[in-house]
Formats: sequence, structure tokens, C-alpha cells
Amino acid sequence: MPKTPTLDRVLYPEDLRRFNRDELRALVSELRAETIDAVSQTGGHLGAGLGVVELTVAIHRIFSTPHDRLIWDVGHQAYPHKILTGRRDRIRTLRQGGGLSGFTKRSESSYDPFGAA
Repeated sequence: MPKTPTLDRVLYPEDLRRFNRDELRALVSELRAETIDAVSQTGGHLGAGLGVVELTVAIHRIFSTPHDRLIWDVGHQAYPHKILTGRRDRIRTLRQGGGLSGFTKRSESSYDPFGAA
């Protein structure tokens, strides 16, 4: 597992909203490393999630999620979102029996207002 001291301070998006610019840069780098590590263990589509890491952090910092609803274009883009919304401890169960869904899923989190599966 990668070293992620900044990401370790984020359980939910409200945690990252008080970060300064340098902390946000570190968070983006660590979130990318965490996503790569998790998907390398569970399998899945990596490119879509990596392509939206900065966007995911920016959206969760600017908008008041889950009050402001966030819908992803494809489920694979939601992997970094899942890490930032209280599911990091289960991200290595992604797409596994009894684990996290590979898509957004309303029953998993109030941060998922739309379920694809």
C-alpha cells in the first residue's frame, strides 16, 4: 500500500474542504496512488478513474456533497469518489463478492444519488 499521510486525514469530503493548495496537490497524488494500488489488486478499469482524480477532489471541495448531487458518466470514474466518501477501508473489495460495487450504488453511500447496478 502506498504512503498516504494527506489522504489518511480524509474520511469524507468535508475533511478536504479545509485543505490548502499544497495539501490538495498532495491529496491528488496520494488519491491517484491509492486508486492504482486498489485496482491492481481487484481488477477493473483504471483509466477512467485516473482521468478524474483532480476533478473528483475539486467537485467535492467546491460543492456541498452529498446535498449537491453528483452523478458520474461511468461507474469506473467513481473509484476515487468512493475513496473520498467513507469507503476507502473497503476499496480493496471493489467488484468482489460482498464488496463494493464497481458502479455508484445508493445503498452504499448517501454520496451516490444514482445507482447503475
